[in-house]
Amino acid sequence: MRIDILTLFPAMFSAPLQESILKRAQRRGLLTILLHQIRDYALDRHQLTDDIPYGGGEGMVMKPEPLFLAVETILGEEKSPVILLSPQGRPFNQQVAQELAQQRRLLLICGHYGGFDERVREHLVTDELSIGDYVLTGGELAALVIVDAVARWIPGVLGDSASAQCDSYSESLLEGPQYTRPAVFRDWEVPAVLRSGDHAAIAHWRHQQSLQRTRLRRPDLLAPED
Repeated sequence: MRIDILTLFPAMFSAPLQESILKRAQRRGLLTILLHQIRDYALDRHQLTDDIPYGGGEGMVMKPEPLFLAVETILGEEKSPVILLSPQGRPFNQQVAQELAQQRRLLLICGHYGGFDERVREHLVTDELSIGDYVLTGGELAALVIVDAVARWIPGVLGDSASAQCDSYSESLLEGPQYTRPAVFRDWEVPAVLRSGDHAAIAHWRHQQSLQRTRLRRPDLLAPED
């Protein structure tokens, strides 16, 4: 998969994209991430990417010209989802991550300042995503969240192909408790069922624990019959 990211602050991506799973995925050729400075596509000598809003109001608005030129130059004739990162977008979740992972290519636009010229929404982007009901200074952190979550669903990125399937939210349930050695730590023991070797009993216990934890912490994720 290739992911293009339009941003005013490409340096914000340097460290996160060069660590852990994302680093390995790029090194192995499973994921290509390209950063594009929006100012490079500005039309004036000052490389302005924002301006005051028509009708007045607080803040500055990102201009349409640099964004249209950037997307059209980067994609050319190729079709790709063009995603605006915005608190007004549809909520990003595990299901959306799986959906995006089916694409061969994605283009993410990181906003800044007070928002976008509405013509960007109406005529350029194909989707808008929000990572939560709060406002960030810019879309860079949201882009990193989305890249990381999507990458986990790309075949071969995780060492264990079943790992993503077992993550929280993958079956609309939170992941249950996990334990590792030692079997006893400060008088707290690992549940006996996990040491029993009975795989059917372990699977049943884990499912029940996931249900219980989800009921307590995120009941909104459960269907009425659960």
